[in-house]
Amino acid sequence: MSDALFEAKSKFIERFGDGGRLRAIRAPGRVNLIGEHTDYNCGLVLPMAIERYVFGICRTRSDSRLVVESTAFPGERVDIELDGRIESRAPQWTNYSKGVAAEMLKAGIPLVGMDLLLHNTLPVGGGLSSSAAILVATGLSLLAGGGNRMDADRLALICQQAERNYANVPCGIMDQTAVASSRAGHAMLLDCRDHSKHFVPIDSKELRVVIANTMVHHELSDGAYAARVDSCNYAVSFFQARDQSVRSLRDVSPEQVQAAKGTLDDTTYRRAKHVVTEIERCRAAAELLGKRRYEDVGVLMQQSHDSLRLDYEVSCAELDFLVNESLEAKGVYGARMTGGGFGGCIVALAQPRMAEGVIEHLRHAYKRKFGIDATVFSTAAAAGAGLAD
Repeated sequence: MSDALFEAKSKFIERFGDGGRLRAIRAPGRVNLIGEHTDYNCGLVLPMAIERYVFGICRTRSDSRLVVESTAFPGERVDIELDGRIESRAPQWTNYSKGVAAEMLKAGIPLVGMDLLLHNTLPVGGGLSSSAAILVATGLSLLAGGGNRMDADRLALICQQAERNYANVPCGIMDQTAVASSRAGHAMLLDCRDHSKHFVPIDSKELRVVIANTMVHHELSDGAYAARVDSCNYAVSFFQARDQSVRSLRDVSPEQVQAAKGTLDDTTYRRAKHVVTEIERCRAAAELLGKRRYEDVGVLMQQSHDSLRLDYEVSCAELDFLVNESLEAKGVYGARMTGGGFGGCIVALAQPRMAEGVIEHLRHAYKRKFGIDATVFSTAAAAGAGLAD
């Protein structure tokens, strides 16, 4: 048993008492190598699961209550009656677990009462999909408690609905799918329109993924994320009025966006420009990664970061600094911000033998610049969620 899993089980017993059969679920975080803010535009994304997790330790109850605590949010808990009305309310993180339970019940899945502890080795609010890991860990725990199974794609869709309807985040399908369905040693090229997947090998002997957390935390339900979604929806209506076949920005070409410059307002133009060009970068990066053309993938990552910084405006000074410092380090092919933005993490592709040097460089440089101890680590591509023991 891993140290983290042993710690999670020990903390469960501290909170809920000993006895009974414990089940353990492991839900990884994810990092998106390229393809940011394209998922809710029916585009392409290239995520992979990472070796940091939310563990769900659960035990069934004799009543129909769902009681959930999280080691990331001490003193707060979910305590709801599964036979009653489930409503979203503060604190925000609890709405993820409540939402999964509500959406499962809505789908006709029988649930049993349960005590559940969520234990994180994954940074919260760092752009590594801690929320999706909570969703999937809760979902798999509820399924395990009732002796049920579910296809990973269906679970991802239920978790997406939970995040939209209960956490009020208008998210796409990428995070939940990456957490639920990733394959060890691979990135996932995911088509967010038809949910098809193509797995691209990432050889851990050739590549190590370095993740640096700015420690600047963001809350995706605070309106900035939703404002980007609204801009994209407005752009779709603009192009749709000129071409009835347009259903999303996935259907718009870079040439069409360029032609709209000066007609679309500047903000909407730049938002659309990012999404449409990012979809093309994602497609190209997956192909180049499969061919082991890592330097060329790095160029696309830099283009992606510049687009997120200038056109989508979701970067910040701390993210920009870490990206620039990564590119100065030996053995780095490319770097960019990852996740929703407004803080969170950057991701860098590095040569394995140079990864530890990159980590130390980023830690020291960030401390000198901002006086903050950044969390920096490297990871291989991990497997998706499942039983932990």
